[in-house]
This record gives sequence, structure tokens and C-alpha cells, in this order.
Amino acid sequence: MLVSVAALFLSGAFDSISVVIRATILQVMTPDEMRARVMAVNGVFLASSNEVGAFESGTAAKLLGTVPSVLFGGTMTLLIVCWVYFRTGDLLKVKVKGRAISK
Repeated sequence: MLVSVAALFLSGAFDSISVVIRATILQVMTPDEMRARVMAVNGVFLASSNEVGAFESGTAAKLLGTVPSVLFGGTMTLLIVCWVYFRTGDLLKVKVKGRAISK
């Protein structure tokens, strides 16, 4: 139980950190004239992603059963992470430089 609680805590903490990093990069790298539109589209995807994921998880559990759906979901997550890592390796070289805020 303690290991599960610690893992859940760390997962939430690292997720919060990644949200801040992604939001900062999105605002810094987006041109001023496009920022509102980009943030609006990003907000729609962020707001709907949990609901779509919950629907997908529930459907998979109903069709496959609980344990097979968890194994399938975990395996697919790891495969997709590996695929994205190898497809977007150039992103590791991106340097985000701060811009002066114009008033």
C-alpha cells in the first residue's frame, strides 16, 4: 500500500511539473498574434482528454476484462512512448530561449 501511495504521489507531482513546462514552452514559442488561438485549442484538448481516456478505459475493461485491459493499456503506452521518443529525437536538441516581454 505504501509503495502504491508513494508512486501515485510521484506520478501526480511529475505530471504537475510537466504541465508547467509544457504551458511555459507553448506560451514562449508561440508568436504573439497566434497565442490566444493556440491556447484555446490546447485548452479544448486538455479539457476533453480525461473524459475520452476514461471512456476508452471503461470500454476496454468491459470488452476485455479488467486485468487484460490494464495489461494491454500499459503495453500500448510503453510502445507509444518508445515510438514517439525515436520519432522525435531531434526535439531533445531544441533550446528554449527567453524573450523580452513587450509592453
